[in-house]
Amino acid sequence: MTRPSLRRILKFAAAGLGAILAVPLLYFLAALLLGAVPINASWEPPKEGITIFVRTNGVHTWVMVPSVTPEMDWRPLAPGSDLKNPRWSGNYLAIGYGNREFYLNTPTWGDLTVGRALGAAFGTGTTLIHVDHSWNPKPNEYQRPLVLAHDQYLRLVEYIRAGFRTGADGRTIVLPGRGYGASDAFYEGNGSYSALLTCNEWTGRALRHAGVRTGAWTPLSQSIMWRLD
Repeated sequence: MTRPSLRRILKFAAAGLGAILAVPLLYFLAALLLGAVPINASWEPPKEGITIFVRTNGVHTWVMVPSVTPEMDWRPLAPGSDLKNPRWSGNYLAIGYGNREFYLNTPTWGDLTVGRALGAAFGTGTTLIHVDHSWNPKPNEYQRPLVLAHDQYLRLVEYIRAGFRTGADGRTIVLPGRGYGASDAFYEGNGSYSALLTCNEWTGRALRHAGVRTGAWTPLSQSIMWRLD
C-alpha cells in the first residue's frame, strides 16, 4: 500500500469516527435546546385540583396518578390482582412507557448490552407500559408534585390510556409475573419506542397534552425534572 493510499484511508477513518462521535453530541445539544423551549408557557397550577407526581430514578420518568378520583378509576386498567402480591396495591400508580426488550431484560444497568441499547434507540420491537403501585407519595428529590385542574387531568388520562394496548375484550394485557418486584406489573403498549420517543419524551407528551408547561422535546429525565424544581 502506498503512502498516499494509507493517508486517504486514515483520513476517511477519522472522518467516520468524527461523524459517529458527533451524533450523540448533536442529540444531547438538541435535547438541551428544545428542552428549554417551553410549550404551554402561560400555564400556572390551579389552587385546587388533582395532585399528580412526576417520578424519576435519574434516567427514567413516570407519571404518578391517584388510583381513584371522580374523573378516573385506574383499577380496571391496572388492578392490584395483576401484581405478584396484590397486598401491594396502592392509592397511586406510577405509569411509564418503554421498549419491551429493554424493560424486560435490563432490570439494572449491568444488564445493558449494545444490541438492546441500539434496538431501543432505533425503535425495533414493541412497547410496554410499566405500572408501579405506591402509597401516599411525598415530595422529594425523586418525586415532584403537580396540581392539575379537572379538564387538564382528563386530558392527561386520555393520553395515558391511549398508551395501553387492549385485547378483544377491551381489557389491558398484563404480562403475568414479569414485574421487577411485588408492587409493579407490565402491560402491552401501543406505538414504537425510539431515540425520538423515549420514556421521558412520552412523559413530556403526556404533560404537554394536559396543558402543563413542559419543554418542546424531552428525551432525557433532566429535560422533564428541571422545570419542576
